[in-house]
Amino acid sequence: YAFYFFQFAFAATAATIASGAMAGRTEFKGYLIYSFLVTAVIYPVVGHWIWGGGWLSTLDTPFLDFAGSTVVHSTGGWVGLMGAIFLGPRRNRFGPDGVPMPGHSMTLAALGTFILWLGWFGFNPGSQLSADAAAISLITVTTNLAAAAGALSALLVGWYFVGKPQLPWGLNGALAGLVGITAACAFVTPLEALIIGAIAGVIMFVGVNTLESFEIDDVVGAVSVHGFCGVWGTLAVGLFHGETGLLHGGGVDQMISQVIGIVTVAVFVLVAAAIMFALVRATVGLRAPAEAEDIGLDIYEHGMVAYPEFTNSPSEPVATGRK
Repeated sequence: YAFYFFQFAFAATAATIASGAMAGRTEFKGYLIYSFLVTAVIYPVVGHWIWGGGWLSTLDTPFLDFAGSTVVHSTGGWVGLMGAIFLGPRRNRFGPDGVPMPGHSMTLAALGTFILWLGWFGFNPGSQLSADAAAISLITVTTNLAAAAGALSALLVGWYFVGKPQLPWGLNGALAGLVGITAACAFVTPLEALIIGAIAGVIMFVGVNTLESFEIDDVVGAVSVHGFCGVWGTLAVGLFHGETGLLHGGGVDQMISQVIGIVTVAVFVLVAAAIMFALVRATVGLRAPAEAEDIGLDIYEHGMVAYPEFTNSPSEPVATGRK
């Protein structure tokens, strides 16, 4: 039951990652259905391939993903990418009259980031699945260092290119570092963890801006943080693994296995997500109507105002005509 509960939390995480990329314009019924399908179909297949005795774990040089850079994070990131493509951007987000749509509370964003950072000390060390003090202490240290390095590198890169040290880059940079170290946290040294985290922060910054240049509206940067940095973290195993890593004289076999796993998981998840979103869109609907974006999904879908301080609307339940 312990392993079941652990995997249940991971499956829920993968679905939640996708929701961040699709925020602000998704039908609630569509959200419920795709979340169910991600946790019931897509995640279990990937998890079996890598952690359940599937083919990626039985390669001559097994694919390694200690705590889920690919299994959890890239899976959620690729689902989110396909969802954002199917939905299209929020109204007035891009185009000649497009405007930035920042989050409403940097305070809550910072709080959420630190809650996630703390939670990662269960996510990564817990994946040891045994009370091995030496292993758990190394995993804890590498996890924390990568997060700090990711936050710092993203903040500095953003400062250089944007001209100001902006909090969102630092917050997403910390998450990028955490995602980046998740696959390799048990296999690398603290110094290597700093390098992995710092590179992850830069990848996140480049990824967010690249997706925006293609007018893909990833509201919270989930694809870059989880998808792209999950790929980097998985490749980092092939580079830095203490025994089989390329930089430790282990040859290319581990890196080849990592690339095979990354590519096959990405192809499977993207294709499965495309089929899933097409079916959801054709049945219950995926994108909320323009009216919902205008008045807010809190009112349109749930009949309540989530943030009354930003509106002149009452905070008690309101009638919307929504059935």
